[in-house]
Amino acid sequence: MSVPDALVSRGRTAPEVTAGPRHPGLILAFLCVAGFMTFLDVSIVNVALPTIERGLNISETYLQYVVTAYGTVLGGFLLLGGRLADTVGRRRILQAGLVIFALASLVAGLAQGSVMLIVARGLQGLGSAFIAPAALSLLTNVFPEGPQRARALGMWGAISGIASVVGVIAGGLLTEGPGWRWIFFINVPIGLAAALLAPAIVPESRADEQRRRFDTVGAIVLTAGLVLLIYTLGQTVTDGWTSARTIVSLAIVAVLLLVFVLIERRTRDPLIPFGIFRLRTLRTANLTALLMLATLVTLFFFASLFMQQVLNYSPLRTGLSYVPLAIIVSVGAGVSSKLVTKVPGNPVLIAGLLFTTVGLLMLWRLPIHADYLTDVLPAFLIGGVGLGMAFVPLQVAAFAGVDKRDSGLAAGLINTSQEAGGALGVAVAATIAFSRIPGLVAWAGNDPVRIAQARASVFHEAFLIGACFAVAAVLVSLMLPVMRPVAQGEALPVAA
Repeated sequence: MSVPDALVSRGRTAPEVTAGPRHPGLILAFLCVAGFMTFLDVSIVNVALPTIERGLNISETYLQYVVTAYGTVLGGFLLLGGRLADTVGRRRILQAGLVIFALASLVAGLAQGSVMLIVARGLQGLGSAFIAPAALSLLTNVFPEGPQRARALGMWGAISGIASVVGVIAGGLLTEGPGWRWIFFINVPIGLAAALLAPAIVPESRADEQRRRFDTVGAIVLTAGLVLLIYTLGQTVTDGWTSARTIVSLAIVAVLLLVFVLIERRTRDPLIPFGIFRLRTLRTANLTALLMLATLVTLFFFASLFMQQVLNYSPLRTGLSYVPLAIIVSVGAGVSSKLVTKVPGNPVLIAGLLFTTVGLLMLWRLPIHADYLTDVLPAFLIGGVGLGMAFVPLQVAAFAGVDKRDSGLAAGLINTSQEAGGALGVAVAATIAFSRIPGLVAWAGNDPVRIAQARASVFHEAFLIGACFAVAAVLVSLMLPVMRPVAQGEALPVAA
């Protein structure tokens, strides 16, 4: 049941189409599956990284790009994906993204070298940049604002958190079983099947006001700036911060971001209409999301390396070690989705971020012979319940007061904040932590104990940086306007 093509292509406007009461549960499940795929691939490679490193002969300093290439391209094109979804049709963009994602996954699975794999990861990010905002925008149009949407967003928030954990579990199982390439191959049939089934499940919808132009140039400039920034941060491990190459690269990044701002101010149909940032709740929620995802992705990236390279876990054992974390994230999200309908979301969010901070600090103090039950598991449980609690009020706040026609833009913004935060978080933590490797290698020599201590020291520093991201998220979240309980008003969060 889609909008007739003639109405869209010949008319200047098209009515917003929603699902109404028909099969909302099936629609929500389908959209969550689509979103689950994009969130999953942020973390699914983490457990496989040591195996990929050996299989494709990737240096440790370049290993981060297998993670950040996906998040950077995803973050750079999410806003364009959101605008395209609002204009061309949210279901159509969702289908296009699923196809691109599936084909890119096939290329990644067939990769014979680091360049091919990193490029394929970037193309996966491009597909996800269409999937995520289209799916989330469809969700906000199917479910009316209020408790119904809060529950749906709570499920979406839970999915995003759970997928990050399930990703490392699946990564361990597949790497230990059929091989690391299957972490990509598994996406191919799921993505293509979902693209084919979408018209039978999801209704088409568009914004009331049709846009004829798309700010493709702005998206390319923004993505180029983010890619160059993350690459430059990674290269400082070998080049240093004061080298001519680093200084010139950072200068080019600054120019690209300035050009992006100028493009947005002058173009008729900007990628980011800066007027939307007048919504204080939205802009604060997005900054908090950026910092929180920097914390989350840093945790998964370095916890996987710590367990395999310090505690000598196998990929399978590493993946299974995350099972309790997956469960507790779900529990935290479920509790949070009920709490935000009864109490203001602010204390729920702050409590979640504080729990997350404590979890990272516990990982920071892990001994080199850490016991899973007494050392690792408590940190995972405390940090996991915090992540689950924080996701829901952040998702709710990101859509507070946003006009329905701009739901794709709001979806693009919150997803951009999350993906850019994850990519930048890993880049910053890896850059600072890995810069100590040459000195530690010289100190450790061939002594196995010193080698374990050196590796642990690197990962400890990364966990501490992750904790700093979480503290910064707490401080930013204190600036959020007071949010009324969802069930007590028509709007979700409102400024006090």
